[in-house]
Amino acid sequence: MPNIKEVTSSAKESAEKLGIKKYDIFGSSVDETSVQIYQGEPKQVKASQRSGVTVRVWNEDNTMGVTSTTDVDPEGLELALKTAYEASFFGVKEHVPDFSPEATATLATAEPFRKNRKSPQAPADRLLSELIGAEKELLGASEAIASVPYNGLAQEDIDRFYLNSDGAARAEGNSYSSIFLYSKTEQPGKKPRGAGAFRISHSLDDLDVKGCLQEAAEKTISHLNYEKVKSGKYLVVFSAEAFISLLNAFSNIFNAQNILDKQSLSTPESLGTQIASPLLSVCDDALHPDNVAAIAFDGEGTPTRRVPIITEGILTSFLHSAGTAKRLNAQPTGHAGIGAKVRVSPNFYHVFPGVPAEQEYNLAEAKNVIFIDELQALHAGVQPLQGSFSLPFDGWLMDGKKISVDSATVAGDFLQLLKSIVFVEKEPQVTPNGVSPRIWVEGLSITGE
Repeated sequence: MPNIKEVTSSAKESAEKLGIKKYDIFGSSVDETSVQIYQGEPKQVKASQRSGVTVRVWNEDNTMGVTSTTDVDPEGLELALKTAYEASFFGVKEHVPDFSPEATATLATAEPFRKNRKSPQAPADRLLSELIGAEKELLGASEAIASVPYNGLAQEDIDRFYLNSDGAARAEGNSYSSIFLYSKTEQPGKKPRGAGAFRISHSLDDLDVKGCLQEAAEKTISHLNYEKVKSGKYLVVFSAEAFISLLNAFSNIFNAQNILDKQSLSTPESLGTQIASPLLSVCDDALHPDNVAAIAFDGEGTPTRRVPIITEGILTSFLHSAGTAKRLNAQPTGHAGIGAKVRVSPNFYHVFPGVPAEQEYNLAEAKNVIFIDELQALHAGVQPLQGSFSLPFDGWLMDGKKISVDSATVAGDFLQLLKSIVFVEKEPQVTPNGVSPRIWVEGLSITGE
Protein backbone atom coordinates (compact mmCIF):
# COMPACT_ATOMS: atom_id res chain seq x y z
CA MET A 1 0.00 0.00 0.00
CA PRO A 2 1.39 3.49 -0.85
CA ASN A 3 2.42 5.65 2.09
CA ILE A 4 0.15 8.31 3.58
CA LYS A 5 1.87 11.18 1.75
CA GLU A 6 1.41 9.53 -1.63
CA VAL A 7 -2.26 8.73 -0.97
CA THR A 8 -2.94 12.24 0.37
CA SER A 9 -1.30 13.85 -2.66
CA SER A 10 -3.15 11.60 -5.14
CA ALA A 11 -6.50 12.17 -3.40
CA LYS A 12 -6.02 15.95 -3.39
CA GLU A 13 -5.12 16.05 -7.09
CA SER A 14 -8.05 13.82 -8.07
CA ALA A 15 -10.51 15.79 -5.91
CA GLU A 16 -9.42 19.10 -7.48
CA LYS A 17 -9.75 17.60 -10.96
CA LEU A 18 -13.29 16.39 -10.15
CA GLY A 19 -14.34 19.59 -8.36
CA ILE A 20 -14.82 17.73 -5.04
CA LYS A 21 -14.26 19.94 -2.02
CA LYS A 22 -15.02 17.61 0.91
CA TYR A 23 -13.94 13.99 1.28
CA ASP A 24 -12.24 11.55 3.63
CA ILE A 25 -10.54 8.18 3.15
CA PHE A 26 -9.85 5.31 5.55
CA GLY A 27 -7.80 2.31 4.50
CA SER A 28 -6.08 -0.75 5.87
CA SER A 29 -3.79 -3.46 4.56
CA VAL A 30 -3.08 -6.88 6.10
CA ASP A 31 -0.17 -9.11 5.14
CA GLU A 32 -0.69 -12.53 6.77
CA THR A 33 1.02 -15.90 6.85
CA SER A 34 -0.70 -18.77 8.67
CA VAL A 35 -0.20 -22.51 9.07
CA GLN A 36 -2.19 -25.46 10.37
CA ILE A 37 -0.99 -29.01 10.94
CA TYR A 38 -2.42 -32.44 11.70
CA GLN A 39 -0.51 -35.38 13.19
CA GLY A 40 2.83 -33.72 12.51
CA GLU A 41 2.11 -32.90 8.86
CA PRO A 42 1.17 -29.57 7.24
CA LYS A 43 -2.60 -29.31 6.80
CA GLN A 44 -2.64 -25.78 5.42
CA VAL A 45 -0.04 -23.14 4.63
CA LYS A 46 -1.54 -19.84 3.55
CA ALA A 47 -0.16 -16.41 2.69
CA SER A 48 -2.48 -13.54 1.86
CA GLN A 49 -2.38 -9.81 1.28
CA ARG A 50 -5.70 -8.03 1.82
CA SER A 51 -6.42 -4.34 1.54
CA GLY A 52 -9.51 -2.19 1.62
CA VAL A 53 -10.21 1.52 1.30
CA THR A 54 -13.44 3.37 2.12
CA VAL A 55 -13.98 6.74 0.43
CA ARG A 56 -16.64 9.23 1.53
CA VAL A 57 -17.55 12.36 -0.46
CA TRP A 58 -19.90 15.21 0.43
CA ASN A 59 -21.56 17.26 -2.32
CA GLU A 60 -22.64 20.92 -2.37
CA ASP A 61 -25.91 20.01 -0.60
CA ASN A 62 -23.92 18.28 2.17
CA THR A 63 -25.31 14.82 1.45
CA MET A 64 -22.72 12.06 1.46
CA GLY A 65 -21.85 9.10 -0.74
CA VAL A 66 -19.66 6.12 0.12
CA THR A 67 -17.71 3.64 -1.97
CA SER A 68 -15.03 1.05 -1.29
CA THR A 69 -12.06 -0.11 -3.32
CA THR A 70 -8.86 -2.11 -3.04
CA ASP A 71 -7.05 0.13 -5.51
CA VAL A 72 -5.23 3.16 -4.08
CA ASP A 73 -3.12 4.12 -7.05
CA PRO A 74 -4.05 7.54 -8.59
CA GLU A 75 -6.47 6.03 -11.13
CA GLY A 76 -8.18 3.90 -8.51
CA LEU A 77 -8.60 6.79 -6.09
CA GLU A 78 -9.97 9.05 -8.78
CA LEU A 79 -12.56 6.45 -9.77
CA ALA A 80 -13.52 5.90 -6.11
CA LEU A 81 -13.91 9.64 -5.49
CA LYS A 82 -16.02 10.02 -8.64
CA THR A 83 -18.25 7.06 -7.69
CA ALA A 84 -18.74 8.30 -4.13
CA TYR A 85 -19.59 11.78 -5.42
CA GLU A 86 -22.24 10.36 -7.74
CA ALA A 87 -23.64 8.29 -4.86
CA SER A 88 -23.78 11.36 -2.60
CA PHE A 89 -26.92 12.63 -4.39
CA PHE A 90 -28.75 9.58 -3.10
CA GLY A 91 -27.42 9.93 0.46
CA VAL A 92 -29.43 10.40 3.64
CA LYS A 93 -30.58 13.93 4.42
CA GLU A 94 -30.95 13.53 8.21
CA HIS A 95 -28.05 13.02 10.61
CA VAL A 96 -25.52 13.15 7.77
CA PRO A 97 -22.10 11.98 9.03
CA ASP A 98 -19.39 14.62 9.22
CA PHE A 99 -15.67 14.84 9.95
CA SER A 100 -14.68 14.12 13.50
CA PRO A 101 -13.79 17.36 15.33
CA GLU A 102 -10.76 15.45 16.64
CA ALA A 103 -9.48 14.16 13.29
CA THR A 104 -6.47 16.48 13.52
CA ALA A 105 -5.96 16.24 17.31
CA THR A 106 -2.66 14.94 18.69
CA LEU A 107 -2.45 11.17 18.93
CA ALA A 108 -1.66 9.40 22.18
CA THR A 109 1.86 8.40 23.14
CA ALA A 110 0.74 5.62 25.50
CA GLU A 111 2.95 2.64 26.22
CA PRO A 112 1.88 0.50 23.22
CA PHE A 113 3.09 3.26 20.87
CA ARG A 114 6.45 4.08 22.45
CA LYS A 115 8.23 1.19 20.79
CA ASN A 116 8.66 -0.15 17.30
CA ARG A 117 5.44 -2.07 16.67
CA LYS A 118 6.54 -3.71 13.43
CA SER A 119 8.45 -7.01 13.54
CA PRO A 120 10.03 -8.93 10.67
CA GLN A 121 7.92 -11.86 9.51
CA ALA A 122 9.35 -15.35 9.99
CA PRO A 123 9.35 -17.82 7.07
CA ALA A 124 6.48 -20.31 6.83
CA ASP A 125 8.77 -23.28 7.54
CA ARG A 126 9.60 -21.82 10.95
CA LEU A 127 5.89 -21.45 11.72
CA LEU A 128 5.36 -25.08 10.77
CA SER A 129 8.29 -26.21 12.90
CA GLU A 130 6.99 -24.30 15.96
CA LEU A 131 3.46 -25.65 15.56
CA ILE A 132 4.56 -29.24 14.94
CA GLY A 133 6.70 -29.10 18.07
CA ALA A 134 3.78 -27.72 20.12
CA GLU A 135 1.45 -30.44 18.83
CA LYS A 136 3.97 -33.17 19.67
CA GLU A 137 4.44 -31.89 23.21
CA LEU A 138 0.70 -31.51 23.72
CA LEU A 139 0.04 -35.08 22.54
CA GLY A 140 2.69 -36.29 24.97
CA ALA A 141 1.12 -34.53 27.96
CA SER A 142 -1.35 -37.38 28.55
CA GLU A 143 -2.16 -40.77 27.05
CA ALA A 144 -5.79 -39.66 26.92
CA ILE A 145 -5.04 -36.78 24.49
CA ALA A 146 -5.56 -38.39 21.09
CA SER A 147 -5.36 -35.39 18.75
CA VAL A 148 -5.05 -31.65 18.35
CA PRO A 149 -7.71 -31.23 15.64
CA TYR A 150 -7.89 -27.43 15.79
CA ASN A 151 -4.70 -25.44 15.73
CA GLY A 152 -3.10 -22.52 14.01
CA LEU A 153 -0.04 -20.27 14.09
CA ALA A 154 -0.23 -16.96 12.27
CA GLN A 155 1.63 -13.70 11.89
CA GLU A 156 0.22 -10.45 10.53
CA ASP A 157 1.45 -7.02 9.49
CA ILE A 158 -1.31 -4.41 9.58
CA ASP A 159 -1.15 -0.87 8.19
CA ARG A 160 -3.95 1.68 8.64
CA PHE A 161 -4.44 5.26 7.52
CA TYR A 162 -6.98 8.09 7.59
CA LEU A 163 -7.00 11.40 5.73
CA ASN A 164 -9.52 14.11 4.89
CA SER A 165 -9.80 17.30 2.88
CA ASP A 166 -9.37 19.44 6.00
CA GLY A 167 -5.74 18.32 6.32
CA ALA A 168 -6.02 15.28 8.60
CA ALA A 169 -3.44 12.61 7.76
CA ARG A 170 -2.75 9.69 10.08
CA ALA A 171 -1.00 6.37 9.57
CA GLU A 172 0.18 3.52 11.79
CA GLY A 173 1.47 -0.03 11.50
CA ASN A 174 1.51 -3.02 13.79
CA SER A 175 2.65 -6.64 13.76
CA TYR A 176 1.49 -9.56 15.84
CA SER A 177 1.72 -13.32 16.01
CA SER A 178 -0.85 -15.67 17.50
CA ILE A 179 -1.23 -19.36 18.28
CA PHE A 180 -4.30 -21.48 19.00
CA LEU A 181 -4.27 -25.08 20.23
CA TYR A 182 -7.32 -27.24 20.94
CA SER A 183 -6.79 -30.85 22.02
CA LYS A 184 -9.30 -33.71 22.30
CA THR A 185 -9.33 -36.90 24.32
CA GLU A 186 -10.45 -40.43 23.56
CA GLN A 187 -11.04 -42.90 26.39
CA PRO A 188 -12.95 -46.20 26.34
CA GLY A 189 -16.50 -45.75 27.60
CA LYS A 190 -16.21 -41.98 27.93
CA LYS A 191 -17.24 -39.00 25.87
CA PRO A 192 -14.49 -37.17 23.98
CA ARG A 193 -13.44 -34.09 25.93
CA GLY A 194 -11.55 -31.06 24.68
CA ALA A 195 -10.13 -27.68 25.63
CA GLY A 196 -8.09 -24.96 24.00
CA ALA A 197 -5.80 -22.04 24.67
CA PHE A 198 -4.76 -18.92 22.77
CA ARG A 199 -1.77 -16.57 22.94
CA ILE A 200 -0.92 -13.39 21.06
CA SER A 201 2.22 -11.25 21.00
CA HIS A 202 3.94 -8.55 18.93
CA SER A 203 6.35 -11.05 17.38
CA LEU A 204 6.92 -14.77 16.97
CA ASP A 205 10.02 -14.55 19.17
CA ASP A 206 7.91 -13.20 22.06
CA LEU A 207 4.97 -15.57 21.56
CA ASP A 208 4.31 -17.76 24.61
CA VAL A 209 3.95 -21.06 22.74
CA LYS A 210 4.91 -23.13 25.79
CA GLY A 211 2.36 -21.38 28.00
CA CYS A 212 -0.33 -21.98 25.39
CA LEU A 213 0.29 -25.72 25.13
CA GLN A 214 0.58 -26.10 28.91
CA GLU A 215 -2.77 -24.36 29.41
CA ALA A 216 -4.43 -26.48 26.71
CA ALA A 217 -3.03 -29.66 28.26
CA GLU A 218 -4.03 -28.78 31.82
CA LYS A 219 -7.56 -27.82 30.81
CA THR A 220 -8.03 -30.93 28.67
CA ILE A 221 -6.76 -33.25 31.38
CA SER A 222 -8.98 -31.54 33.98
CA HIS A 223 -12.04 -32.46 31.90
CA LEU A 224 -11.29 -36.20 31.84
CA ASN A 225 -13.28 -37.01 34.96
CA TYR A 226 -16.62 -35.35 34.39
CA GLU A 227 -19.97 -35.51 36.14
CA LYS A 228 -23.47 -34.15 35.75
CA VAL A 229 -24.40 -31.33 38.10
CA LYS A 230 -27.79 -30.88 39.72
CA SER A 231 -29.93 -28.09 38.30
CA GLY A 232 -30.39 -25.12 40.59
CA LYS A 233 -29.11 -21.72 41.68
CA TYR A 234 -25.35 -21.49 42.20
CA LEU A 235 -22.64 -19.08 43.13
CA VAL A 236 -20.87 -18.81 39.76
CA VAL A 237 -17.35 -17.65 38.95
CA PHE A 238 -16.66 -16.37 35.44
CA SER A 239 -13.17 -16.54 33.99
CA ALA A 240 -11.84 -13.38 32.36
CA GLU A 241 -12.63 -14.72 28.90
CA ALA A 242 -16.15 -15.81 29.84
CA PHE A 243 -17.06 -12.50 31.50
CA ILE A 244 -15.66 -10.37 28.68
CA SER A 245 -17.48 -12.46 26.04
CA LEU A 246 -20.75 -11.91 27.94
CA LEU A 247 -20.02 -8.19 28.38
CA ASN A 248 -19.34 -7.92 24.65
CA ALA A 249 -22.56 -9.76 23.79
CA PHE A 250 -24.51 -7.05 25.62
CA SER A 251 -22.40 -4.09 24.48
CA ASN A 252 -25.58 -2.36 23.25
CA ILE A 253 -25.90 -1.13 26.84
CA PHE A 254 -23.12 1.41 26.27
CA ASN A 255 -23.06 1.66 22.46
CA ALA A 256 -24.39 5.10 21.52
CA GLN A 257 -25.38 4.06 17.99
CA ASN A 258 -27.47 1.17 19.35
CA ILE A 259 -29.08 3.56 21.83
CA LEU A 260 -30.00 6.11 19.14
CA ASP A 261 -31.33 3.28 16.95
CA LYS A 262 -33.43 2.08 19.92
CA GLN A 263 -31.63 -1.27 19.76
CA SER A 264 -30.32 -1.15 23.31
CA LEU A 265 -31.15 -1.98 26.89
CA SER A 266 -30.21 1.64 27.70
CA THR A 267 -31.59 5.06 26.79
CA PRO A 268 -29.78 8.43 26.74
CA GLU A 269 -31.16 9.00 30.24
CA SER A 270 -29.43 5.85 31.55
CA LEU A 271 -26.14 7.72 32.07
CA GLY A 272 -25.46 8.18 35.76
CA THR A 273 -27.71 5.32 36.86
CA GLN A 274 -26.61 2.30 38.88
CA ILE A 275 -26.60 -0.68 36.50
CA ALA A 276 -24.17 -2.97 38.33
CA SER A 277 -22.80 -3.80 41.74
CA PRO A 278 -20.51 -1.06 43.14
CA LEU A 279 -17.83 -3.77 43.20
CA LEU A 280 -17.47 -3.54 39.39
CA SER A 281 -15.69 -1.01 37.19
CA VAL A 282 -15.21 -1.32 33.42
CA CYS A 283 -13.30 0.80 30.91
CA ASP A 284 -12.76 0.49 27.19
CA ASP A 285 -9.06 1.14 26.68
CA ALA A 286 -7.56 0.69 23.21
CA LEU A 287 -4.27 2.00 24.64
CA HIS A 288 -3.99 -0.58 27.42
CA PRO A 289 -0.39 -1.91 27.66
CA ASP A 290 -1.65 -5.50 27.33
CA ASN A 291 -3.52 -4.77 24.09
CA VAL A 292 -1.21 -6.23 21.46
CA ALA A 293 -3.50 -5.04 18.66
CA ALA A 294 -3.72 -1.49 20.02
CA ILE A 295 -4.83 1.25 17.62
CA ALA A 296 -4.12 4.98 17.94
CA PHE A 297 -7.14 6.23 15.96
CA ASP A 298 -10.51 4.97 14.75
CA GLY A 299 -12.06 4.94 11.28
CA GLU A 300 -12.91 8.66 11.49
CA GLY A 301 -9.41 9.63 12.60
CA THR A 302 -10.46 10.26 16.20
CA PRO A 303 -7.68 9.41 18.67
CA THR A 304 -8.47 6.39 20.83
CA ARG A 305 -8.39 6.73 24.62
CA ARG A 306 -9.39 5.17 27.91
CA VAL A 307 -13.15 5.53 28.32
CA PRO A 308 -14.78 4.72 31.69
CA ILE A 309 -17.98 2.79 30.95
CA ILE A 310 -19.02 1.57 34.39
CA THR A 311 -17.51 3.24 37.47
CA GLU A 312 -18.27 1.47 40.75
CA GLY A 313 -21.50 0.16 39.24
CA ILE A 314 -22.64 3.44 37.67
CA LEU A 315 -23.03 3.75 33.89
CA THR A 316 -20.55 6.56 33.26
CA SER A 317 -20.06 6.91 29.49
CA PHE A 318 -21.26 5.66 26.14
CA LEU A 319 -18.99 4.69 23.24
CA HIS A 320 -19.31 7.25 20.44
CA SER A 321 -18.59 8.08 16.84
CA ALA A 322 -18.46 11.73 15.78
CA GLY A 323 -22.12 11.56 14.71
CA THR A 324 -23.51 9.96 17.88
CA ALA A 325 -21.44 12.33 20.02
CA LYS A 326 -22.93 15.34 18.21
CA ARG A 327 -26.49 14.06 18.63
CA LEU A 328 -26.00 13.29 22.32
CA ASN A 329 -23.95 16.42 23.12
CA ALA A 330 -20.83 14.44 23.97
CA GLN A 331 -17.29 13.97 22.65
CA PRO A 332 -16.20 11.29 20.15
CA THR A 333 -14.45 8.44 21.97
CA GLY A 334 -12.50 6.75 19.15
CA HIS A 335 -14.86 3.83 18.46
CA ALA A 336 -16.10 4.56 14.94
CA GLY A 337 -15.82 2.42 11.84
CA ILE A 338 -16.87 3.95 8.53
CA GLY A 339 -18.84 2.37 5.73
CA ALA A 340 -22.30 2.73 4.23
CA LYS A 341 -23.27 3.54 7.81
CA VAL A 342 -20.93 4.63 10.57
CA ARG A 343 -20.79 1.87 13.18
CA VAL A 344 -19.65 1.98 16.79
CA SER A 345 -17.81 -0.94 18.38
CA PRO A 346 -15.64 -1.52 21.48
CA ASN A 347 -11.84 -1.75 21.27
CA PHE A 348 -10.38 -3.50 24.35
CA TYR A 349 -12.08 -3.97 27.72
CA HIS A 350 -10.42 -3.37 31.07
CA VAL A 351 -12.46 -4.83 33.94
CA PHE A 352 -11.27 -4.16 37.50
CA PRO A 353 -12.58 -3.89 41.09
CA GLY A 354 -14.69 -0.91 42.09
CA VAL A 355 -15.32 -0.37 45.79
CA PRO A 356 -13.58 -2.90 48.10
CA ALA A 357 -15.62 -6.03 48.78
CA GLU A 358 -16.83 -6.71 52.32
CA GLN A 359 -16.09 -10.39 51.83
CA GLU A 360 -13.41 -11.98 49.69
CA TYR A 361 -13.70 -15.42 48.10
CA ASN A 362 -11.06 -18.01 47.22
CA LEU A 363 -11.62 -20.49 44.41
CA ALA A 364 -9.31 -23.04 46.01
CA GLU A 365 -11.56 -23.13 49.08
CA ALA A 366 -14.90 -22.92 47.25
CA LYS A 367 -17.73 -25.34 48.05
CA ASN A 368 -20.53 -26.09 45.58
CA VAL A 369 -19.41 -23.27 43.27
CA ILE A 370 -19.54 -23.39 39.46
CA PHE A 371 -16.44 -22.06 37.69
CA ILE A 372 -17.22 -21.15 34.05
CA ASP A 373 -14.14 -21.12 31.87
CA GLU A 374 -15.69 -20.60 28.44
CA LEU A 375 -19.18 -19.80 27.16
CA GLN A 376 -20.43 -21.38 23.95
CA ALA A 377 -23.03 -20.60 21.27
CA LEU A 378 -23.24 -16.89 22.09
CA HIS A 379 -24.62 -16.26 18.59
CA ALA A 380 -27.69 -18.36 19.42
CA GLY A 381 -28.07 -18.21 23.20
CA VAL A 382 -28.01 -14.43 23.75
CA GLN A 383 -31.06 -12.18 23.36
CA PRO A 384 -29.34 -8.76 23.45
CA LEU A 385 -32.52 -6.68 23.29
CA GLN A 386 -34.25 -8.69 26.03
CA GLY A 387 -31.13 -8.90 28.19
CA SER A 388 -31.45 -12.66 28.61
CA PHE A 389 -29.02 -15.49 27.90
CA SER A 390 -28.96 -19.28 28.07
CA LEU A 391 -25.57 -20.70 27.16
CA PRO A 392 -23.73 -24.03 27.27
CA PHE A 393 -20.37 -23.72 28.97
CA ASP A 394 -17.10 -25.47 29.70
CA GLY A 395 -16.24 -25.41 33.37
CA TRP A 396 -15.95 -27.17 36.68
CA LEU A 397 -17.82 -27.72 39.93
CA MET A 398 -15.53 -26.55 42.73
CA ASP A 399 -16.41 -28.61 45.78
CA GLY A 400 -13.23 -29.43 47.63
CA LYS A 401 -11.95 -30.75 44.33
CA LYS A 402 -12.24 -29.74 40.67
CA ILE A 403 -14.95 -31.75 38.88
CA SER A 404 -15.55 -31.18 35.18
CA VAL A 405 -19.16 -30.28 34.40
CA ASP A 406 -20.85 -32.40 31.74
CA SER A 407 -23.43 -30.81 29.42
CA ALA A 408 -24.82 -27.91 31.43
CA THR A 409 -26.11 -24.43 30.64
CA VAL A 410 -26.07 -21.13 32.53
CA ALA A 411 -29.02 -18.78 32.17
CA GLY A 412 -30.06 -15.41 33.46
CA ASP A 413 -30.66 -11.74 32.83
CA PHE A 414 -27.49 -9.76 32.15
CA LEU A 415 -28.51 -6.58 34.00
CA GLN A 416 -29.50 -8.68 36.99
CA LEU A 417 -26.20 -10.54 36.72
CA LEU A 418 -24.30 -7.23 36.93
CA LYS A 419 -26.17 -6.32 40.10
CA SER A 420 -25.60 -9.78 41.61
CA ILE A 421 -21.79 -9.58 41.53
CA VAL A 422 -20.47 -10.36 45.01
CA PHE A 423 -16.71 -10.28 44.37
CA VAL A 424 -14.30 -9.00 41.75
CA GLU A 425 -10.89 -10.58 42.17
CA LYS A 426 -7.78 -8.39 42.06
CA GLU A 427 -5.55 -10.50 39.79
CA PRO A 428 -6.19 -9.65 36.11
CA GLN A 429 -6.01 -12.11 33.24
CA VAL A 430 -5.29 -11.06 29.67
CA THR A 431 -7.56 -12.24 26.83
CA PRO A 432 -7.62 -11.24 23.15
CA ASN A 433 -10.55 -8.87 23.78
CA GLY A 434 -9.59 -7.37 27.12
CA VAL A 435 -8.23 -7.70 30.62
CA SER A 436 -10.35 -8.87 33.53
CA PRO A 437 -10.09 -10.70 36.85
CA ARG A 438 -12.46 -13.54 37.72
CA ILE A 439 -15.98 -12.34 38.57
CA TRP A 440 -18.16 -13.97 41.25
CA VAL A 441 -21.94 -13.82 40.77
CA GLU A 442 -24.57 -15.05 43.20
CA GLY A 443 -27.77 -16.89 42.27
CA LEU A 444 -27.34 -17.85 38.62
CA SER A 445 -29.43 -20.68 37.19
CA ILE A 446 -27.52 -23.78 36.12
CA THR A 447 -29.35 -26.50 34.21
CA GLY A 448 -27.71 -29.90 34.49
CA GLU A 449 -29.58 -33.08 35.34
